[in-house]
Amino acid sequence: MEDLYWLRSSVHYLLHFVFPFFLAIAFFRSFWRKAYLIMIVTMLVDLDHLLANPVFDPDRSSVGFHLLHSYPMVAIYFLGVIFLRKSYRAVAVGLLFHMFTDFQDYHFWKLLPGFD
Repeated sequence: MEDLYWLRSSVHYLLHFVFPFFLAIAFFRSFWRKAYLIMIVTMLVDLDHLLANPVFDPDRSSVGFHLLHSYPMVAIYFLGVIFLRKSYRAVAVGLLFHMFTDFQDYHFWKLLPGFD
């Protein structure tokens, strides 16, 4: 089971820091370096974790709990992907993909047998 926790953490950080590179190349080819940097900077959304007690709880989903991870904020990030100009859309894409990463980190891994 310890290997699954290592795999879960690896997938989480791969999605947070490596996959945005591919998103930047795919959707923001003309300014992919800037878009990648913007998506990495959107990790600052995790500052809202500092308002929680405890700051990290492996049995709590970030999405739907923390202020900037709330469902109304996710809806705003989604609308940003649709309505923002391309230069600002990288922020919304980064935030929305961050929410997906945090969501899968809690919910998808719970689907594995014996993974509690």
